[in-house]
Amino acid sequence: MSNFDHFIGTREVTGQHSFDTNALVTYLSREMPGFVGPLTVEIFNGGQSNPTYKLITPQASYVMRAKPGPVAKLLPSAHAVEREFKVMKGLAGSGVPVAKMHCLCEDESIIGRAFYIMEFVQGRVLWDQSLPGMTSEQRAEIYDEMNRVISTLHKVKFAECGLADYGKPGNYFERQIGRWSKQYAASITTPIPEMDWLIEWLPANIPASARDDSMVSIVHGDFRLDNLMFHPTEPRVLAILDWELSTLGHALADFSYHCMAWHIAPGAFRGLGGLDLNGTGIPSEAEYIRLYCERTGLTTPEALLPDWDFYIAYNLFRLAAILQGIAKRVQAGTASSEQAVKSAAGAPILAKMAWDFVQKSQHRAAQQLPD
Repeated sequence: MSNFDHFIGTREVTGQHSFDTNALVTYLSREMPGFVGPLTVEIFNGGQSNPTYKLITPQASYVMRAKPGPVAKLLPSAHAVEREFKVMKGLAGSGVPVAKMHCLCEDESIIGRAFYIMEFVQGRVLWDQSLPGMTSEQRAEIYDEMNRVISTLHKVKFAECGLADYGKPGNYFERQIGRWSKQYAASITTPIPEMDWLIEWLPANIPASARDDSMVSIVHGDFRLDNLMFHPTEPRVLAILDWELSTLGHALADFSYHCMAWHIAPGAFRGLGGLDLNGTGIPSEAEYIRLYCERTGLTTPEALLPDWDFYIAYNLFRLAAILQGIAKRVQAGTASSEQAVKSAAGAPILAKMAWDFVQKSQHRAAQQLPD
């Protein structure tokens, strides 16, 4: 599962994250062109579900993403580093900014787990959606670039990239609503009435645009500001990070998830909700949607607007289900970090927000008004 705290800095490798460095050097010297030791290994900070290591040699640094150590109990679909490698390798040369993939090792006899090696991209991760300390022009450039990158991703001819089998095309929303409904049901700590209402309402109210197979695309699944590596000084994305939730899906599911930032308040989820954006250079949500529609040609703002409440409600529901899973792990004692406790507390808040959007949608339908 994707984590809400991206890695910052590195530390010494200890405990279950340790592995035989000499075995890795032997393997990479044989399988990865240009690799020359000696090798120093550090682990990035943060609660990544797939441990992420920095490999340092005299000539170059690399990033290694691995499955958790042998003692970890792995869910069948979780920790799929092979999928991360496949999508980034497939997208190379497509115009979508991704790190260069060097090699994938699925032989667990080498270091006790599957892993892949990619280039180490040096740049900036911007955490605060309001971009403090920047001029209005700089903020406008960052948001325009973010919009350009997600539009480019959704326009990729994925079959030509060898990604036609990267997921199941069609019925994306039905399958996702079903998946997260089960996830929530298996993770209840304190019942959330709004989640029960959403589980009933969402599948019965999927709009026609959400069933449009012409909008099948590669979806990132967690596309947001702090999952982008920007150039150190330019408003240019060098790499999209954290592809754990990526699949073949519906472009508008991915884009509306990204747009939740305009509705979620600053704080734990680093949103823009409630901020006065006038004069900041940050576009309004409506302006951002218009840009995306122009760039992708998938739909128009006029066609999308009547369905927008559904899309935002769906994504708030999905995020609430993810956070409820964290709450269950906190209760079970398997997630005890301060961030995990904060995240868990967000589930009922997001569920209430989602239900507010459902009520707005119902009111709009009753009034038969476009807005």
